[in-house]
Amino acid sequence: MKEEYAIVLDYLPYGKPTDIRSRPLAQVVGYDYFTLLEVYIRPGKSVELLEKIYVGKDLEKREKVEKVRGRIRYTELTSTAQRMLEEAVARIVKEREKDFVAFFNRAGPITVRRHQLELLPGIGKKHMFKILEEREKKPFESFEDIKNRVPLCPNPMRAVVGRILEEIQGVDKYHVFTKP
Repeated sequence: MKEEYAIVLDYLPYGKPTDIRSRPLAQVVGYDYFTLLEVYIRPGKSVELLEKIYVGKDLEKREKVEKVRGRIRYTELTSTAQRMLEEAVARIVKEREKDFVAFFNRAGPITVRRHQLELLPGIGKKHMFKILEEREKKPFESFEDIKNRVPLCPNPMRAVVGRILEEIQGVDKYHVFTKP
């Protein structure tokens, strides 16, 4: 479960102030599992905020990344990276809309009293039952389809983005979209 691509949250051309060696460094969020990583940028290269870069195992495809330094926690992100995180996650969710709409079509119970859909911010029992009822009639095809067929439901894309941010920040013990 390694990330292949990531979105740049912050670029530190001189590294962290606490690093002994000043090497260009970027803080990124993974495209598939929303893993927070720090990566060293190749000398002579630079990256832009919200740029999609390759961080996978194939060293020949790594045009800009010299080395993956490792995973980091939300609390280790720079203030710029924390501010950019929501925009980066929203971009990923929009680009991978089909995957997240599939979640609405297949989500099931976690326990006898709790359903995966209820983990999404703004979705309670009433919304959950309406979503389950509508997906029985016909699977959802897009976020727009969910909004049109379940008018009570808040913006489903925003709900997914909100849940991913909660998981990254470690707010809840359940992980639906991220890997702990």
